[in-house]
Amino acid sequence: MAEVRTSSLSGFDGAALAVHEMGDAGARPVLLLHGLFSSAEVNWIKYGHAACLAAAGYRVIMPDLRAHGMSAAPHAAQAYPRNVLLMDAQALIAQLSLTDFDIGGFSLGARTTAALLANGLRPRKAILAGMGLEGLGGWEGRRQFFLDAIDNRETVKRDDPHFMAVMFMKTMKIDPVAARLLLCAGIDVDPAALVAADIPIGVICGDEDQDNGSAPALARQLAQGRYIEVPGTHMSCIARPELGQAIRDYLLGP
Repeated sequence: MAEVRTSSLSGFDGAALAVHEMGDAGARPVLLLHGLFSSAEVNWIKYGHAACLAAAGYRVIMPDLRAHGMSAAPHAAQAYPRNVLLMDAQALIAQLSLTDFDIGGFSLGARTTAALLANGLRPRKAILAGMGLEGLGGWEGRRQFFLDAIDNRETVKRDDPHFMAVMFMKTMKIDPVAARLLLCAGIDVDPAALVAADIPIGVICGDEDQDNGSAPALARQLAQGRYIEVPGTHMSCIARPELGQAIRDYLLGP
């Protein structure tokens, strides 16, 4: 596996954000944003997706989102304004001097990517993974599910629908105070502006993944959307090599 290089850059407010990289520093950049309660290590590095892209000739840039992984998890409410993840991503893109690049995200990272595109970011290609149409348009209900998981993390039983989210949050040693503030900050996505972006967008989703709604329906709504199916559920597809391969093949394709 290629070497992972880790540095610290500043979020919108100066908060320290860990940024992990693989691949030749002079290669074509692809910025990848991980999912909720996850990290760059679990989402992109552990199961070989970053190595797959690096081997294909990419400089793979993978930040840990605020309140995740090795990044800062402040408890002050002012550290979590509306659209904080969007603001952090914009700050990182500026510091990394990214102009001609690709971008992708999984689940919460996909929602952040969609918000960036709707707000005028124009990469060559984009990836929305683990995301469906309802996940972009009906985020409030999905967010409440995770807020309930945080609030009831000490009492949920194995048969509770929140059990897996709570177990993952505990495994990842997520700070519940910071995570709650982050979720309440939210991310606004303007669907009309996203469609108007008119850039190639690969919608990659597990064949058993309906956690964020219909991925094929999302792809159909986009001006240049393409649905790509990989094996697995919302959780298990991360551990399958097909996810990284699908990202690689889409980025390398026409």
